[in-house]
Amino acid sequence: MSKLPDPFREGLARGWKATHSEAGLPEQVQCDVAIIGSGAGAGITAELLTKAGLDVVLIEEGPLRTSSDFNQKESEAYATLYQEGAARKTVDGAITLLQGRCVGGTTVINWTSSFRTPASTLGYWQDQFELKDFSEQAMAPWFAQAEKRLNMHLWEEVPPNMNNELLRTGARKLGISAEVIPRNVKGCYNIGSCGLGCPTNAKQSMLVTTIPSALQAGARLFHQTRAQEFEIEGDKVKSLICVPIRINGTKTSDKVMRVTARHYVVAGGAINSPALLKRSKAPDPHGLLGTRTFLHPVTMSAGVFNERVEAWAGAPQSIYSDHFVHNAPFNGPIGYKLEATPLHPGLVSVLLGSYGQKLAERFAAYPHTQMMLTLLRDGFHPESQGGTVMLNVDGSPLLHYPLTDYVMAGLKQSMLSMAEIQFAAGAKSVLPTHEQADAYTSWAQAKAAIEAFEMKPYYAGVGSAHIMGGCRMGGTEKLGVVRPDGVHWQLSNLSVHDGSVFPTSIGANPQLSIYGTTNRMATQLAKRLSGKDVTLV
Repeated sequence: MSKLPDPFREGLARGWKATHSEAGLPEQVQCDVAIIGSGAGAGITAELLTKAGLDVVLIEEGPLRTSSDFNQKESEAYATLYQEGAARKTVDGAITLLQGRCVGGTTVINWTSSFRTPASTLGYWQDQFELKDFSEQAMAPWFAQAEKRLNMHLWEEVPPNMNNELLRTGARKLGISAEVIPRNVKGCYNIGSCGLGCPTNAKQSMLVTTIPSALQAGARLFHQTRAQEFEIEGDKVKSLICVPIRINGTKTSDKVMRVTARHYVVAGGAINSPALLKRSKAPDPHGLLGTRTFLHPVTMSAGVFNERVEAWAGAPQSIYSDHFVHNAPFNGPIGYKLEATPLHPGLVSVLLGSYGQKLAERFAAYPHTQMMLTLLRDGFHPESQGGTVMLNVDGSPLLHYPLTDYVMAGLKQSMLSMAEIQFAAGAKSVLPTHEQADAYTSWAQAKAAIEAFEMKPYYAGVGSAHIMGGCRMGGTEKLGVVRPDGVHWQLSNLSVHDGSVFPTSIGANPQLSIYGTTNRMATQLAKRLSGKDVTLV
């Protein structure tokens, strides 16, 4: 591939204000609005507030990496673009958590799937959390603006890769719905390395859309800069204390940067945002902060086919099935969404399980391996209360997330669904992600084995790239950490604009839910602070 333009680096050459913490942070910074984070919620907020003429500062813990740095090498991408080098886990180590940690946040390394918040989820929020303005009709314009701004559309330019097509083939043979996924891409080269940073800038992440727009309008960016804690007086934040850090998270010095703003927006993601508020001893009169933190618990299934699948090439996700999720009653077994998993060598070596000779044997079929995943919709059932964000002794965040019998039963049922679909698509063997699993050569054999699995932590392979909740919205202060407009119930000059505001999991890939929700919140905030009406498009 010939070298492509890097608009971010070109902007820096023109004078965009981006400060690397190791170059030295100023002692004092003043602005209208300080935004903590630079991912989905932060990016949308920064663009709208700068459109309103406000002086905006972005504080990002991760490094600045742009398309010139993205070389499709897993060894570099995981170490520099992901939280804890892609090794973040729940407290007990039973669930692996994949989150971005770079300028642009998780939008830089997600797989581009773009779904509106399902109507069933919005209805639940209205009923249970008094979020009366979050109807499907009321939210539609906010989603539509985000879809237009970020070029979200059904991915029909090229046929799905075989990894996704086999999902559709098997589902349709069983009479199960399977549809095309909307993606936020423009001029996509169909390389397949979305999770490693897009080298062509086709993915419409915050790194190539809203953050450049905000910087062009005069916003300032500080990267490798950790928001340590807020100084709070009464019902207001007085200042934000930041520290310079290296990529590995250690401080470069004991110097601090104090940011003073009219308003503060927390947008660090649904683990780091509640952790920042906890470190700051933010008011929490009803004990809600950090609670009801939800994942989409994910498990996977590998099918080996006679034909070459080459699951590392092509759009990572382009086909899905909602057959088992949005029609599932809230008071019944947990619902789950079906998608495909792109397979790069480092990732697949983990997902296939085992080690030594057995892993080598499984890896020998790598070019012929198709992998599916299930996203479990957590947070709608009494036995589905999610997890809790806590602080470690050094103030760093920890997520406690018990894998309850209810969730485990859903994981087992989803393993059955995936195996049946893979055999229907023509798989010659199927390997569920479970320590007791082997490669099964028929649906009957797989069904009997999966039904006998012991569903315990560490036995079932579980991960998640979708973390939500912990600073949830509520129509009253007893129901939420923040109001429906994102403003903290007890702190009048602090808002939360990220996935942590969701009262449950979404039941679909959450990026568009974050874009739409924060579009609404940031538009209201811009009006409140500047008196101006602004729109995303």
